[in-house]
Amino acid sequence: MKHVAGPVAVEARSVSFAYPDAVQALADLSFRAAQGEFVAVMGANGSGKTTLLKVLMRLLRPQQGEVLLGDVDAGDLPPRELYRRMGMVFQNPADQLFAASVEEDVAFGPRNLGLSETDVAARVEESLAAVDALAIRKRPIHHLSFGQQKRVCLAGVLAMQAGILLLDEPTAGMDPAGEAQMIELLVQLNRRRKVTLIIATHCVDVLPVLADRIYVLARGQVWQEGPPHEIFADPSRVAEAGLRVPLVAQLFHQLHSDNKIPDETIPLTVAEAREQLLRLLADVAIAQRDGDRP
Repeated sequence: MKHVAGPVAVEARSVSFAYPDAVQALADLSFRAAQGEFVAVMGANGSGKTTLLKVLMRLLRPQQGEVLLGDVDAGDLPPRELYRRMGMVFQNPADQLFAASVEEDVAFGPRNLGLSETDVAARVEESLAAVDALAIRKRPIHHLSFGQQKRVCLAGVLAMQAGILLLDEPTAGMDPAGEAQMIELLVQLNRRRKVTLIIATHCVDVLPVLADRIYVLARGQVWQEGPPHEIFADPSRVAEAGLRVPLVAQLFHQLHSDNKIPDETIPLTVAEAREQLLRLLADVAIAQRDGDRP
């Protein structure tokens, strides 16, 4: 896991938001993401994840509190400048895609920035290449699979060259191959391009364990905040927020509670589990060897 320390990219300070039906979606919630950081926002349905992303993106205006991009109030930025700095990918591609073809949809944002057609074409080419969608650039949107539509949505945001990306359930509804491709793409954007990622998800097994930090929301408030190993160290605390720990962590928590293996840091991924098991096997082999000595 990379270490992230640096200026704040986006921050919400004590924001509250209630929908017209009086449902309190966010209640005095504070959030921050540093430049180049990968932050996962987790929570059960209705916890406030999507609302938080929309408030950060200024699609919803909080009734209390403020959102800052760096040291600038996001509410003071013209829409064009805001969307140049930050982009959002919605959970349902139908909420985002509207043009007749892939190429036209990805070109829409750059054109509205006032770029020349040469620059627009270059951004479309680069963005579609980044999501492995050049081969479908001429295809009508309604002829795409769900996974392809999600990648085109991401390409459209990438074409704006924003340094902050907000993604709502980016792997929801995708098959395993598409999910793996999306996860690899997001990790590369963060690690290589230093794009700040803020991802809302209730899927605990993959994306959250790749994050630098996790916010767990419950009833519109921050229930927990910290690095993945800290968050998933206490299954009962996670369960109180309507979630579970990753499957690998579940297994090791059970092995520890049954005294099958020594109490160590709980692995969150298969690779971490393999490394820990190999160490344990090596320790057992050494103990057996030493016990056989006269």
